[in-house]
Amino acid sequence: MKYTEISVFGVYVAPFVPMMLIAWLLTLPLRRLSDRVGIARYVWHPALFNTSVYLIVLSLLVLVIGWRSLW
Repeated sequence: MKYTEISVFGVYVAPFVPMMLIAWLLTLPLRRLSDRVGIARYVWHPALFNTSVYLIVLSLLVLVIGWRSLW
């Protein structure tokens, strides 16, 4: 995947938008796992923790897709 616009039903969107959706879908099971394990009890601010996990997943996704587009 290159960093070019993607056509979604005739509307061009930035490639970052699908990456955000994929990262959100990857974060959902991680949130449920953290709730089941009980990590949420030990963090100071659960919403901030969930947001930071989402940003970490999104950053990893952008880096991996960018790295794979070089090859």
